[in-house]
Amino acid sequence: MKRSAWRYLWTARDIRRKLLITLGIMVIYRLAAQVPVPGVNRAALASILSGGGAAGTLVGILDMLSGGTVSNFSVMAMGVYPYITAQIILQLLVPVIPALQRRMEDDPREGQKWMEKWTYILAVPMAALQAVSQIRIFGGFAGVPIIDNYGFSGSALLPSLAIIFSMTAGTMFAIWLGELISEFGIRNQGLSLLIFAGIVSRIPQNFAGLLNNEYRWLVLIFSIILMILIIFVIVIVQQGQRNIPVMYPGRRVGRRMSMPVKGTLPLRVNMAGMIPIIFAQSLLTFPAIIAGFFLQSETTWVANLALGAQNIFGGNSPWYWAIYFVFVVGFAFFYTDVLFAQQNYGENLKRSGAQIPGVSKGEPTQRYLTKVLRRITFPGAFFLGMVAVIPFLVGLILPLGDNTGTLLVTSSGLLIVVGVVRDTFFNIDAELKLHGYDETLLVR
Repeated sequence: MKRSAWRYLWTARDIRRKLLITLGIMVIYRLAAQVPVPGVNRAALASILSGGGAAGTLVGILDMLSGGTVSNFSVMAMGVYPYITAQIILQLLVPVIPALQRRMEDDPREGQKWMEKWTYILAVPMAALQAVSQIRIFGGFAGVPIIDNYGFSGSALLPSLAIIFSMTAGTMFAIWLGELISEFGIRNQGLSLLIFAGIVSRIPQNFAGLLNNEYRWLVLIFSIILMILIIFVIVIVQQGQRNIPVMYPGRRVGRRMSMPVKGTLPLRVNMAGMIPIIFAQSLLTFPAIIAGFFLQSETTWVANLALGAQNIFGGNSPWYWAIYFVFVVGFAFFYTDVLFAQQNYGENLKRSGAQIPGVSKGEPTQRYLTKVLRRITFPGAFFLGMVAVIPFLVGLILPLGDNTGTLLVTSSGLLIVVGVVRDTFFNIDAELKLHGYDETLLVR
């Protein structure tokens, strides 16, 4: 009977060292996340998180992406979100700017190095700008300053600059910790594991918040069942793929040519991952944020327009959730097309001499693969849209009040958690096989 290679997980010295390094760095990150920004008004911040609506939803999403550091506004309150934003911006710029696209196509390896370098560089100003915007926007949400003695004039200038520099440094420190995990711990999982740790640490708090409801036990049982169902569907969708048959040319062995080799090209159902939800959430909260600054306008029609925008995009309107669903589905198709175009499978298969049976090489292959990918992306995009609107659907069934924001974080967070667990599992399994701990590779 074949025994799993996972029984060597802890006994293998090299694998054990990687796991201990990963756990140690994650502990350091969680400890650093508890260092608050000087002068933060915790009461005002707590009122935003518990208030619901667009403000509570936006802050909750940022809290999830930052690994739970926004809730106490620590020096790492932005987490690795500026890095993710910078990465998305550069990925979207590649197909728009022909010079960047040629750079990526001519030498993919050097192009990837260039992309990584400029992602780090762009993350610094993005972190500084996000620090300023978070302080101002959160203050606007709360109605009172989030940071005492904050401003860019007089005696408040130096303390304010110190706070912005410390928050920017905190973001870069978090990115550095993630890179250490990817290099010395579990490979290519550093940033994902940091976000994963923050989401998992908040799950008990989320369920504790649900217990404050009048129908606490009904809500709790329903939430557990819903979470299990969501995890089940996520696993099915994330594992879903379409295998495209590909014929690879034979190789010359002495004076003979070997027969062509039949292979497959897997196309994932959900290639975009969590990115469409982040896109849609950021875009839909923007009108509510802008409208919040004009609610007290002396011009009547401006104040009424701002109030209408708040009502529609405040997170409680059915129109908000309908638009949210459409945006998530649309962004899923858009981002998938962008990612797939960058990979340029048609040209790569042509260079290797491979061909899809019945399809011409080069551009026709790329068009065929794009057509297939768009067709299988539909269930993945619909799935992401349903995950996004689960809080609204649950609110129609159960009397949750303003706690729907908690469910939003939970449902969206589960998508990240399951994805990270899945990728980590396959990564560790590959490490075990690479180091020869697979039963079929062991010498008896």
